[in-house]
Amino acid sequence: MSAFDASRITILCVDDEPNILSSLNRLFRSVGYCIETATSGAEGLKLLESRPVDMVISDMRMPEMDGAEFLQRVVDQWPQVTRILLTGHADIASTIEAINKGKIYRYISKPWEENDLKLTVRNGLEQRFLEQERRRLEMLTYKQNEQLLELNFQLEKRIEQRTQELVNANEALNANYTLMIKVFANLIEAREPTLAGHSRRVAELSKKVALQVGMSEEQAQDVLYAALFHDIGKIGFPDELFAKPYESLNSQERERMHSHPVIGQGILIALDPLQEAGLIIRNHHERYDGRGYPSGISGGDIPLGARILAIVSEYDALQLGGLVKEKLSPAQARQYISERAGSYYDAGLLPHFFKILDAEESESGLQPNILTSDELEAGMVLAQDLVTKDGVLLLSSGFALDDKMIKKIKTFERLVGCQLSAHVRYKA
Repeated sequence: MSAFDASRITILCVDDEPNILSSLNRLFRSVGYCIETATSGAEGLKLLESRPVDMVISDMRMPEMDGAEFLQRVVDQWPQVTRILLTGHADIASTIEAINKGKIYRYISKPWEENDLKLTVRNGLEQRFLEQERRRLEMLTYKQNEQLLELNFQLEKRIEQRTQELVNANEALNANYTLMIKVFANLIEAREPTLAGHSRRVAELSKKVALQVGMSEEQAQDVLYAALFHDIGKIGFPDELFAKPYESLNSQERERMHSHPVIGQGILIALDPLQEAGLIIRNHHERYDGRGYPSGISGGDIPLGARILAIVSEYDALQLGGLVKEKLSPAQARQYISERAGSYYDAGLLPHFFKILDAEESESGLQPNILTSDELEAGMVLAQDLVTKDGVLLLSSGFALDDKMIKKIKTFERLVGCQLSAHVRYKA
């Protein structure tokens, strides 16, 4: 099967001899080509300007404009047209000139052999057709590649957008999960008003220290969860045990107190996400010198999160009166911790802990705005936990307020008959 439809092919024959044109016309019409003729190069150029042509067959010797000049002008204006030159045996020099100038496909010597001429024309047209197909496919491939690039770009944008949506959803889920844990931690502190906020303060400070010493975000989050639940094992203790500082407990009371880390780990054992937190809780009363409880392990055998929690929780407890008889000031609590470095606490962690404390004290000089619920606006972010006057947590620090949450806060105030104060440092 031919690569092209002969009836849709137009061949222009240019020769100043009418009998040559008549012979060419008769030869190619029998094949089915559409034949146009011109008796000069100028006439041939006009015809090329008026209609599309697939091939030009031109004689070499013509008056006024010879075949070399004519074909050169054809290649300059219509380079896609296939060009064939008819020449005599004596025209070798001019044939070479035509080849160079006109960039012809073939030259045919007069007189020609009809089958050879037909085959040459057919091959030239097929080559032209293949070249057109090549260019068409290249253009199609280019357009398809452009479309593919655009589709890839759009897909990447959609993936990026969806990924960000998942990240935001995961962050919101984690925030809600942490808030839920903080609310449960409140149940322990509700037993003793003097403990209000203890777990939250210890949790936030412990996470900062964990990050400071190079723990990953996930590991630091486990430390935060452990800090929030570090006293959960005391939930079944009698009220009088809560009221006494540790150094005032008798031997029997101390023995019971020493059981709370193991109880705390046991309470969390069914919750897979809190297994690491449970391990930290179990070991946060171990001493660095091995004289702590419940297992008496020492040094690096104590989980890093537990070593951090031991420092931070006792620093806060010292100021609440939960460890010694007298409540200590922050400076006195620092001194107490420093004096027991290497025995009770990991001395290598203290510089990091004190650096965080110094930063906290420096930041505390930048007082946040304290606003009533009527002054709150959507987009504001809590600089501190929003708690009731009894220390019950409502919202965690860092929570971004919206109109819906502000309305809930106002409704809560009406229900309990009190006004809340929100510490807001900046707008999101």
